Amino acid sequence: MIQSDYLKENPFLFSFVPMFYMVWADAILTPSEILKIRELIEQQVWITQKERTFLLSHLDPQNPPSPGQLKEWLFEIRRVSQDLTPQMKRSLVDIGIELARLNARNQDDKTLEAARAPLTDIEEALGILSREAAFHLRSQERTTQTGGQQTEASFDLNKMSELLDGKNRVVIRKVKTILSDPEFEYYKGESTAEYREQVLKWCQYLADQGFGGMAYPEAFGGQGDMASYFAIMETLSYHDLSMVIKFGVQFGLWGMSVYFLGTEKHHQQYLKDIGTLKLPGCFAMTETGHGSNVKGIETTATYHHKTKTLVINTPHHGAGKEYIGNAAVHGQMATVFAKLIIDEVDYGVNAFVVPLRDSDGHTVSGVIIEDCGPKMGLNGVDNGRIWFDEVVIPVENMLDKFASIDADGKFKSPITSDNRRFFTMLGTLVGGRIGIPRSGLSAMKTGLTIAIRYGDTRRQFGPENGSEVPILNYRTHQRRLMPLLAESYAIHFSLQYLTNRFLSRSEEDMQEIEAMAAGLKSFATWRTTHALQECREACGGKGYLSENRIDRLKNDTDVYTTFEGDNTVLMQLVAKSRLSEFKKEFSDINLFGVLSYVASQAKTSLSEMNPLTVRNTDPEHLLDFEFYLNAFRYRERDILTSAARRIKKHLDNGMDSFDAFNQTQYHMVNVGFAYIERLILEQFIAQVKKTEDEGCKMILTKLCQLFALSQMEKNKGWYLEHDYMAGVKTKAIRKMINQLCLEVRENAVPLVNAFEIPESCLAAPIAMK
Repeated sequence: MIQSDYLKENPFLFSFVPMFYMVWADAILTPSEILKIRELIEQQVWITQKERTFLLSHLDPQNPPSPGQLKEWLFEIRRVSQDLTPQMKRSLVDIGIELARLNARNQDDKTLEAARAPLTDIEEALGILSREAAFHLRSQERTTQTGGQQTEASFDLNKMSELLDGKNRVVIRKVKTILSDPEFEYYKGESTAEYREQVLKWCQYLADQGFGGMAYPEAFGGQGDMASYFAIMETLSYHDLSMVIKFGVQFGLWGMSVYFLGTEKHHQQYLKDIGTLKLPGCFAMTETGHGSNVKGIETTATYHHKTKTLVINTPHHGAGKEYIGNAAVHGQMATVFAKLIIDEVDYGVNAFVVPLRDSDGHTVSGVIIEDCGPKMGLNGVDNGRIWFDEVVIPVENMLDKFASIDADGKFKSPITSDNRRFFTMLGTLVGGRIGIPRSGLSAMKTGLTIAIRYGDTRRQFGPENGSEVPILNYRTHQRRLMPLLAESYAIHFSLQYLTNRFLSRSEEDMQEIEAMAAGLKSFATWRTTHALQECREACGGKGYLSENRIDRLKNDTDVYTTFEGDNTVLMQLVAKSRLSEFKKEFSDINLFGVLSYVASQAKTSLSEMNPLTVRNTDPEHLLDFEFYLNAFRYRERDILTSAARRIKKHLDNGMDSFDAFNQTQYHMVNVGFAYIERLILEQFIAQVKKTEDEGCKMILTKLCQLFALSQMEKNKGWYLEHDYMAGVKTKAIRKMINQLCLEVRENAVPLVNAFEIPESCLAAPIAMK
């Protein structure tokens, strides 16, 4: 009990205790608060001057209550609050009056009721949120909507996993089983040399399972199954990414270059040994001085008529092959891209098989190799630099599917144009731009699984006297992770579509497929980089610990934004492809076609940009797939036509075409983004519509809506500038995103569990089941 003569003489003074406790609970009492309370206490006619002095003595910052006294006050407050009605518990004044009434032992309380108004004045003067303060003072558990959000699957997890895996489910499950074997326990040492050997050992295990040569014809030890090869690459990416890249270099870049650019004799000689890893090799295209500009490489392959040989030579140090996987230690041969020179005539870039080392690991005469050394990530891959000093190879080592040298030493090719031949040759290697984003997506899924599982179990903060709340229940946390979860599903289905288009390609489709692959590779790897940073931060200090693997995922995937082409350069290639299609569309139509296009644009303006649509905030409209498609397509078309007009204006003013494209590079990148975002949306919607299971369809619908609205919110400045949406509509979109994040949160853990990442691959203590 609180001991004080003044309180014994006038128990009604107990009514001040709750507010006095709250004043001192934060140990800060400002001068203005002291003056205001003093003024209000002086006005109370129901207390004596001595009692006023007693009360005011508890407002001296130089003489605050002792910790013991505060605890006494809190004990009394909580004791009495247990007997209050739910409504009374919400008010500091009610708690104070009941405390006074209890200590007055049911004496006449008219004076106490008369004190209600001035007590309320004091409470308001202090700026105390009465309901919140009352929760702080009560001992009962407090329940809130935020604390009540729980994980609850609204769909069949197995059916979702089957949908994600598609036709490749059998091989995906087999790979996951292999990865769960103890032999694939992560390397935890610090020796780069040991790490590289461990990665090689893993790749050998995989080759022994037949995974390496999966895409090669059966006659050469494979199964002729390119779809399974892509699925294997994506699934392996749940494990160590150094292993994935070495696997991709060996069986993808090195093996596929021989397969796609070579002919029967090369297949017979090399493919089986490549698929079994008996013949480790490299893909030597990039040069230090030219980077993404493959057409400008300077390595030469000079034909000698007398000996019928080719001499591979690096003309100067800056023309060395740069950052070549498998080169520093293990590579024995390489597909080398070089300019073919016959009788001093340059026949453009071609591909040649060139030996690097013998079977004992010694470099062959004329080959100089230097280790690239430590990297930001992927240190299990032995990247190296290669120079050639007059290395002689037989003419048969030229990969001659698209160009060859005949018996008379003459250049032959079914494709007359050097440019067309060059791009046809590179087009056959577009598979790398499919494998890299699929690998990056697996890393993104891993990061999201770690962050979302952790967010569902990690409790922090919460209401006063209530349980701590899972951090995944906080809106800011949901806003960080739920749109990324939706994005991972969106990218997954678009990459499935791209893969299927590539596998069933025709020659007429190739330009579109190449643009699609370049754009999706850029978009997916950029989003992977962003997502993993968000996941790291969302896990706090735990995300910074190496044991939880996000650091490795971040470091290893960072280079994906420049692997297989720098993303910014690739987005410009996408834009150029779209402009070519745009130009072709108009060159192929007559006057009536032009009039039809103009009428179509006018119809768009009337239907989508009328004042009612621009300001429409109805939930039904904001959740409508047709609204999303119209908005994405309109943005893509407008940006494309704007870029075309800008380039044409520069050209009409006499600017060189190279300078004209340089002046519009920023707009060109936006053309690429608009195209890819529209493509991803279309494929997500197509997947939702063809999904048969109602539970899966319902949650995929929400994910698709969240993806679409999140992209609109990201681009809202553009939509506002172009009067496609009014401010009231973008605000409504923000509100709808919040609601969708809340709804998706309930299924977030089941949605990441549907990825079925092996626990041994996940390996993060904060995310283990």
